Amino acid sequence: MFNSSRSRFSLTLFFALVITGFLIFLFFYIKHQFNTTRTEVTEDVMVSKIINMGKLELVKYAMKDVVEKKELHMILPDSRVLFVAVGEVTACIDLTKVRKEDIIQTKDSITISLPQPEICYVKLNHQKSKVYDVSGVWFADKSKEMVEDVYKIAEKKMLTTANELNLLGKARVNAGIIFKPFLESVSGKTVVIKFK
Repeated sequence: MFNSSRSRFSLTLFFALVITGFLIFLFFYIKHQFNTTRTEVTEDVMVSKIINMGKLELVKYAMKDVVEKKELHMILPDSRVLFVAVGEVTACIDLTKVRKEDIIQTKDSITISLPQPEICYVKLNHQKSKVYDVSGVWFADKSKEMVEDVYKIAEKKMLTTANELNLLGKARVNAGIIFKPFLESVSGKTVVIKFK
C-alpha cells in the first residue's frame, strides 16, 4: 500500500513537473511571439512615362532659407510654423531644341545658336529641411496644411532668389565655358556661341 501510494505520488509529481515545464515553455514562447515584430512591405513599381533627356545642367545654386509663417487670430492664439529649408535650383539648356539650321559652318568658324537657358527644377532636400516649431495650431489637419504651405513658400522663395542672383545669366556664361573649348578641340575651328 505504501509503495503504490508512493508510486502514485511520484507519477503525479512527474506529470506536475511535465505540465509545469510545458506551461513555462508556452509562457516564454507566447511572450516571444508578442515581442517579435514582423514587417511586411508590398511594392508595385510601375513605369508611367518614359522621358528622353536632353537637358544639360549648367549651374546649380544650393540654398538655405528660414521661413516663418504666422496666422494672426483675434481671439485664439496665433498659429506659427518655423521651417528651415535646404534645397537647390538648377538651370539647364534643352539640347533637344538644337536644330541643324542652328549650326552654321564656314571655312574657319562654327556658329551655334543654343536655346535660352531655363530653370530645370527647384528641389527641396527633405532629409536636410526641417520643421522646427509648430505652435498655436489646434487641429492636426490645420498643422499639416500650414507645413505644406511653408514648403511651397520655401520653393517659391528659392526660385525668386535664384532669379535675383542671375542664375540664367550664369548658365549662359557656363554654356560658353563648357561648349566653346570642347567644340573647338573637336572641330579645329573657332566656335561662336549664341542664344536664340
